[in-house]
Amino acid sequence: MTISQPSSEQALMERAWRLAGLSFAEIAQSLGLTCPPDLKRHKGWVGNLMEKALGATAGSKAEQDFRHLGIELKTLPINRYGKPLETTFVSLAPLTQTAGVVWEQSHVFHKLSKVLWIPIEGERSIPLAQRRVGAPILWQPNAQQLARLKQDWEELMEYIILGRLQEINARLGTVLQLRPKGANAKARTLGINAQGEYIETLPLGFYLRKNFTEEILQQYLQSQ
Repeated sequence: MTISQPSSEQALMERAWRLAGLSFAEIAQSLGLTCPPDLKRHKGWVGNLMEKALGATAGSKAEQDFRHLGIELKTLPINRYGKPLETTFVSLAPLTQTAGVVWEQSHVFHKLSKVLWIPIEGERSIPLAQRRVGAPILWQPNAQQLARLKQDWEELMEYIILGRLQEINARLGTVLQLRPKGANAKARTLGINAQGEYIETLPLGFYLRKNFTEEILQQYLQSQ
């Protein structure tokens, strides 16, 4: 079963609210899909399930999931206390052709300009089929959040532009971090070293830290 694109932001939110409280098995069944026993060999299955259920069309493209609405879709696994369980992938980091790249034209800025967060039960003690979807959160970064994201992005991009790839680690950045992002540890892409030469290196991705997504959750709860 294929769900069409939502025609408006309101239509998207209505769909998201209809999913709230449902289990993964119930959503999968409504779409004619089978819920796997676990995520060991099905990484990304939950995100794909939400995309199908909400009518997202971007898939793995660099554009927003609901491009016509200017909205990105992100699932957020949380524990029983409502705390995020993992960092959130935003986009791949450009490792070449970085001259003149500015924050306002970056994929990170574009993807995070408006996000539909779908909190999901993520504790491994809960069988995958029984895990439930939470209340949707439509979020736009406020001025302070944007400033922190921009500062981290610019500092992290400086390492890339200057060819200091070997110095990049997950401790850099307060709300954003750069981490390897590939199908496996053998994945390689082109980068540039400090001498301006092309080299083979690990693909890197921008991730939101858990403290930042927890802040988004708290911000939502306080507004209710």
